[in-house]
Amino acid sequence: MHIFADPEFWVLVAAAIFVAAIWKPVRKSLIGTLDERAARIRAELDEARRLREEAQLLLAQYEQRQREAAAEAEAIIAHARERPNASPGNPPATSMRPWCGASGLAEERIAQAEKKALDEIRAVAVDVAIGAAREVIQSQIDEERGAALLDAAIAALPQRLR
Repeated sequence: MHIFADPEFWVLVAAAIFVAAIWKPVRKSLIGTLDERAARIRAELDEARRLREEAQLLLAQYEQRQREAAAEAEAIIAHARERPNASPGNPPATSMRPWCGASGLAEERIAQAEKKALDEIRAVAVDVAIGAAREVIQSQIDEERGAALLDAAIAALPQRLR
């Protein structure tokens, strides 16, 4: 009977009862979380698989278009070689119609790319100029002069807001 008088025994019994009481809700929560994570991972894998199949289909379509374009180019070249009276510098207007739109589109894309590059260069130049101006101003203005400039700007603020 001395085991029932030992406080460590009762702490052990209380701990066992506590673990037994919270085991079921904790287990459900843990399993639910793991199931949700497994479902999310499964959905992501399915989406990745679907995107991969879609990409393969698009690749096959583009390769088919490329083969068709190459065959059409070969046909145009063969047709041009068959016509001895057609001058190479003056192809018939009807055979060049499909290519004129494509070259115009390509020229437009090139112009857009050039404009974008120039805009990016201008933005970088502005950033560099602002940084350089900030460094020059910080190196030339001490605390007293900075405080005086700040006071003058605050005094002029009501007039500029009108």
